[in-house]
Amino acid sequence: MTQNAVEKTPVTLLGLGAMGTALARAWLAAGHPLTVWNRTPARAAALATEGARVADTPAAAVAANGLVVVCLLDDASVTEVLAGTDLADRDLVNLTTGTPAEARARARWARERGARYLDGGIMAVPPMIGVPQAGGYVLYSGSHELFERHRETLAVPAGTTYVGEDAGFAALYDVALLSAMYGMFAGAAHAFALIRKEDIDPAALAPLLADWLVAMAPAVHQTADRLRSGDYTKNVVSHLAMQVAGTPTFLRTAEQQGVSPELLSPYFELMRHRLAEGGGKEDLTGVIDLLVH
Repeated sequence: MTQNAVEKTPVTLLGLGAMGTALARAWLAAGHPLTVWNRTPARAAALATEGARVADTPAAAVAANGLVVVCLLDDASVTEVLAGTDLADRDLVNLTTGTPAEARARARWARERGARYLDGGIMAVPPMIGVPQAGGYVLYSGSHELFERHRETLAVPAGTTYVGEDAGFAALYDVALLSAMYGMFAGAAHAFALIRKEDIDPAALAPLLADWLVAMAPAVHQTADRLRSGDYTKNVVSHLAMQVAGTPTFLRTAEQQGVSPELLSPYFELMRHRLAEGGGKEDLTGVIDLLVH
């Protein structure tokens, strides 16, 4: 019998907010020896009854295991909590939400202290952690060797998706995906606002709206293909000039329904700008170029 068949990789976890606690419970349930630290001791004490070892200080927690996972409030918290710890020869996995620039700076910071580094972006909410069928996953970037070394352990709380050696890529993918999510939420908010004063049950619109968004989702692949090729006119069914011509109807409808157009107007303005530049035969891909400074 191999050692791996008997022992699970020990993990140190710094930070026990809602997400950190969910991560901790997933590793404990899978049999991984776990050392935890949290600024508020009560959260750590609750996990002690479930088998976690509670460290008195971040330094003691880091010293306990070779794999150190950080899940804190922000990048400044990571600096504060890890100050005074000995990271030499540690595998540091940072699951704290931050920017790509912060992740790249943190990777350099970790290397200067003798640590190997992975950055992560969690594409899940706490109830999805430890529940494979929920579909949550974590984006990882940085050392590929380090990712492969701990892939099995990192996959315990949620699925893993490695996105590149550049430590900033996980944060970049994370924010890109969430930005698209908020754009979808904005469109849905406008849709529900349009019917808010009518004798229409929101529950009647909801399935139609959900199905429509799903039907439109494959358009992202067409956008990616056009960005790669640089040809924004190939196989376009609904060109920009036609779409711009239709936008006044959306704005008049909003006005007549007593709904602010503020969620739609900025996008429509970009469409008109692209049309004025001569992009009438394109689809909407050219709007992306207007956003990039």
